[in-house]
Amino acid sequence: MQLRVVAIAVAAMTAVLLTGSPARADAYDHRDPAESGCWNSAQVVRTGTLARHQGHSAAGRIHLWWSPRCKTNWVEIRTDSKASGTIYLYTADRRRDVYDYKPGNNGRHWGNMLRADRVCAWGRVEVHWGFGRNIRTGSGGTAKACG
Repeated sequence: MQLRVVAIAVAAMTAVLLTGSPARADAYDHRDPAESGCWNSAQVVRTGTLARHQGHSAAGRIHLWWSPRCKTNWVEIRTDSKASGTIYLYTADRRRDVYDYKPGNNGRHWGNMLRADRVCAWGRVEVHWGFGRNIRTGSGGTAKACG
């Protein structure tokens, strides 16, 4: 009986070693690019328009950033300073980051980073401003950037 338990334990350990260890979270995932210093080596790789849902005028711009030093992407938005909303960042390996922003900061907001070395990434933003019956909304996104 004891030999059987040892054999099962060895087989289980072998299966774990053969399949590899689970993917580790990157040290920069879900962190602020400004606080981490990753913004210092970054560039905009895709842009998009934030469109109003009622009316066709733009409500702002969306920028997908890439830091070659940190191997991360994040999304920045520039919109009305009274707007609030949500910034979404997606990667092709099915990870995402969601960041809710509040009015202020002169309408400039950014989400957190995700490691995206050799993985496609893209962003999407939802925006809301006004009150009561005068609430207005908008949304937009960026094309995929693959590194």
